[in-house]
Amino acid sequence: MLNRRALLALLGAAGFPAMALEPLLAKSAPAGIDPTPYLVSEKLDGVRALWDGSTLRFRSGRTVSAPAWFLAALPKTPLDGELWIARRSFDALSAAVRRAEPVDAEWRRITYRVFELPTGDGSFEQRADKLKTLASDIVVPVEQQRVKSNAELRAKLKQLVDAGGEGLMLHRADAPLASGRSDLLLKLKPLADAEAVVVGHEPGKGRLAGQLGALELQTPEGVRFKLGTGFTDAQRRNPPPVGATVTYRYRDLTPSGKPRFASFLRVAETF
Repeated sequence: MLNRRALLALLGAAGFPAMALEPLLAKSAPAGIDPTPYLVSEKLDGVRALWDGSTLRFRSGRTVSAPAWFLAALPKTPLDGELWIARRSFDALSAAVRRAEPVDAEWRRITYRVFELPTGDGSFEQRADKLKTLASDIVVPVEQQRVKSNAELRAKLKQLVDAGGEGLMLHRADAPLASGRSDLLLKLKPLADAEAVVVGHEPGKGRLAGQLGALELQTPEGVRFKLGTGFTDAQRRNPPPVGATVTYRYRDLTPSGKPRFASFLRVAETF
């Protein structure tokens, strides 16, 4: 499996601009943000996938085992987006795209929701317009909208979440191609989310005896904390192993950097 650095080197040797190859990653939007400089879209509950014109890969660099007919329907133009089924369908999607041998019936439900041209030029708004020319039954450009005020943004967020959505993405309309985590791209959700690495397991007690009580996690900043809520019974019987990266939701941070009211969301994308 290629790691990201090896993938960048391989694609760079093939002539793709190096800056455009590593995906742009979002920071959290401040509560009172002025949305007028941004294009706003739904935050999809999907799996990030990068298409270089011939191979579809996860962020890790690992090849996606998609059916031949799915890949044949993709254009020669490199794309960045998410494989997606529908709102609240992440588990079914994750199971489908992880399989070494794709199941046609599962992939017939999947579309490639694209939001970036990794080899495009101009502003993000111009690149988003170009994406519309690549639309098909499988390639679906993510809808981008202008929002006039923070109040309108908050109303849009509530409406979306009430309908089963995760949140909103705000991408600077004038942004050039960029990579890595940047404030050119922001995410807005009712609760913040973050990733941490599993460093241990705390056994359960009482009703949870013999199962997971809590995960011991460490954040990228080195903060350690315990996460004991949000797990299904199956996850408590078979918890994420030490070394796995998990995503959790939380309300805010303590002065020491620990998340308040944290809840397990899922094992993070490490496909």
